[in-house]
Amino acid sequence: MIPWLENADAFPSLKLALSDPNGLLCAGGDLSPQRIIQAYRQGIFPWFSTGEPILWWSPNPRMVLVPSEFKISRSLRQTLRRGDYQIRLDNDFQAVIHACAQTPRSGQKGTWISHEMQQAYTTLFKLNYAHSVETWIDDTLVGGLYGIAIGKMFYGESMFSLVTNASKIALAHLARHLVDQGFGLIDCQMNTPHLASLGAREIPRKVFIERLCELIAIPPLNARWPIDGANRPWV
Repeated sequence: MIPWLENADAFPSLKLALSDPNGLLCAGGDLSPQRIIQAYRQGIFPWFSTGEPILWWSPNPRMVLVPSEFKISRSLRQTLRRGDYQIRLDNDFQAVIHACAQTPRSGQKGTWISHEMQQAYTTLFKLNYAHSVETWIDDTLVGGLYGIAIGKMFYGESMFSLVTNASKIALAHLARHLVDQGFGLIDCQMNTPHLASLGAREIPRKVFIERLCELIAIPPLNARWPIDGANRPWV
């Protein structure tokens, strides 16, 4: 049995998170901007399917990517140098989160990015917490990702790709942009072989929370990212 949150309740201690399923902490509450930001600041995130109550998670270990450690394969580097695409930041957040919800994923039925979640994160975008990195070709959105920035911590949420490497291109530009802006960590939440191949690794939750607390303490810019802020040529 996990704790049930009423809207005003604080999150329980992370020590109460289950090991099976890994990281399930509590249920209930709401998806208000205040609640979601409070969760991220404590290393907690919402993840649930349509028809389920809101579920809150803090897995142990935690999958993270240090922006400077992003691995670029030879083929991806060639694509980046060719530059036959454009990167835009915060240009069409709603299109990105909608595409992430609609893109089929191997081994998954449906999506956890429900209409309710899309509304919640679009509100966070309007408040300058949520951001999108978008890959465009010939004025068509072909891939991208979105996440949350607090202080110098970036929490990756989801990405999509309609053409080969489009989401990897967006992630490469995100990593470089975060290095430029002094961000220390990208939270990837759960371990996947795809993320591991890009340089992400697992760390104990205790270490993750310690690092998170350092990074979110840095005053945020609290501003929309410039549309062409990550679009310089790759050399």
